[in-house]
Amino acid sequence: MFSYLLIAQTVSLEECLRIGLEQNFDIRIVRNNQLISDRNVTWGNAGLLPTVDATSGYNIKSDNTNQTPSDSAEQINRRNNNTETLNASVNLNWTLFDGFNAQTNYKKLNELKSVGELNTQLTIENFITNLSAEYYNLVQETMRMENLKFAVQLSREQLRIVEARYQIGSFSRLDLQQARVDFNADSSRLIRQYEQLNTARIKINELMGINDVETPVVAADTSIIIMPLESKEVMWNNVLSSNTLLHLSEKDIVISELNLKNIESKYYPYLRFNTGYGFSHFNYDSGVYDKQRNWGPNVGVTVGINIFDGFNKRREQKNARTRIENTKLEKDQMRLSLKSDFSNLWQSYRNNLELLKLEKENVENARENYEIAMERYKLGDLAGILLREAQNSLLEAEERLVSAQFNIKINEIYLHQISGTIADYLR
Repeated sequence: MFSYLLIAQTVSLEECLRIGLEQNFDIRIVRNNQLISDRNVTWGNAGLLPTVDATSGYNIKSDNTNQTPSDSAEQINRRNNNTETLNASVNLNWTLFDGFNAQTNYKKLNELKSVGELNTQLTIENFITNLSAEYYNLVQETMRMENLKFAVQLSREQLRIVEARYQIGSFSRLDLQQARVDFNADSSRLIRQYEQLNTARIKINELMGINDVETPVVAADTSIIIMPLESKEVMWNNVLSSNTLLHLSEKDIVISELNLKNIESKYYPYLRFNTGYGFSHFNYDSGVYDKQRNWGPNVGVTVGINIFDGFNKRREQKNARTRIENTKLEKDQMRLSLKSDFSNLWQSYRNNLELLKLEKENVENARENYEIAMERYKLGDLAGILLREAQNSLLEAEERLVSAQFNIKINEIYLHQISGTIADYLR
């Protein structure tokens, strides 16, 4: 994969996304976390299955004993009386009923699995958004570099004309020095633009998870294509139905309601079953028996209920209901925040579309104005400073046009993200 980038430096957005989905560290981490959530969804983890334990032990006990019988004044002394005990057992414990707490736990584990999937989806959506934005930033910086290269060509042509005129005495040394200053200034801006372009490339490699962040990457797109969006109403309906953050807030409500059910299960009695098989062996140094062995099964059932716990259940129940209310409020807050972000993005998108029309017209006018100014300059009918103004006007118009195109694309990307359709960029 990395050798592919080194050989074919020109990559499309789809190729960058494909590589990043495999290599991006945030995505790899969140996928591992999702695997943990998936593995946790088991009956045993919820408490629906019994537990079986095997135990074994060996113990030696050494006693010193002084005894005086009631019918005799003679004292009996025993020293270092050893008793050896060996035991082993297998026991099964099973909570048959605990107020539906285990069933609720299993539902909660499934919800947490869904939360893990949504977190993975959210991370992927954020990655697609960030990489798409950085990709088009690379396109923007490339377009700016081409504009600055063109500006350097114009300055070089102006300098050539001034040098030729200076040789025949038509222009003064001041004109020559000013032309050189303008050419150097444009060259300096071009050099700084190479730095901006390199920064954009490094950021894309970082997002893709490329170890060598200096790997050369060239965007396949040479311009920013504006894609039409659906209507505002359709986009907002997509937000309500597909936004991942809203889905996560809904899962928070469900989980908080399940937590309340866990607490309410404490009001029910519990029923526990246990059974096992044990073996014990004793060795005695004194007494009636030298050895003793016990073995056999055991079965038991325990029924119980908590009668009073210092009003803790009631307190926990009230707190759980308050948390449910908070999660519902957080969902409403999230929806309002998304509505604000969506409205701002949509307004910015529409405004930049209008600006794009104006900037296209400005570029055409500025280019025509510069061509006229250059013709007059060649004829000696226009001062060098006025030609420079025409050149700067053209460069600024081209810069504003690129910025307007980039801003529209960024708005488009974030509108797709907030409406849950950002995965369209994978296609």
